[in-house]
Amino acid sequence: MIRELVEKNRSYRRFHEDTPVEMVVLRELVDLARLSASAANLQPLRFIISCTPKKNNLIFPHLGWAGYLKDWPGPESGRRPSAYIVVLGDTTVTKAFGCDHGIASQSILLGAAERGLGGCMIASIKRNRLRDALDIHKKYEILLVIALGKPLEKVKIEEAGPDDTIEYWRDEEGVHHVPKRRLDDVILS
Repeated sequence: MIRELVEKNRSYRRFHEDTPVEMVVLRELVDLARLSASAANLQPLRFIISCTPKKNNLIFPHLGWAGYLKDWPGPESGRRPSAYIVVLGDTTVTKAFGCDHGIASQSILLGAAERGLGGCMIASIKRNRLRDALDIHKKYEILLVIALGKPLEKVKIEEAGPDDTIEYWRDEEGVHHVPKRRLDDVILS
């Protein structure tokens, strides 16, 4: 069951923008993050949640979408996320967030996958511009943005080839291919 959920949890970058993600669902997903492990149990993460077109439009232009897809600036209108969760670190609690935001974000995305939603953790962020757009206080470090919605694209996991290329790509039908290294290649003796 957990394996199916992990395999279903891909980095989706195109969505049915007209299918809403309700505020109650976003709160439930953040609750999963809240319950996740935190170094020294400091719980320094804070979250901004967005599911309205107005607020979503403040977030979208400050995100980088797919580094390996050089000629793609991100999803066009109608295929954008219908929700976002901005993951912040409270610097009055700690200055070092370790991997807390990765753990919390994975919990959020697994919860989203369980609900038939998809998402993408985005670290390529124009942080100063996003801070200004959302009026985020300086005491919060912008760590990640999670884009969420009903996936519009198909993502296919496949084994990395003999050249060990791990760059994802899209075929002529728009299927997003994600090469993964073989299990025996990642376990060291």
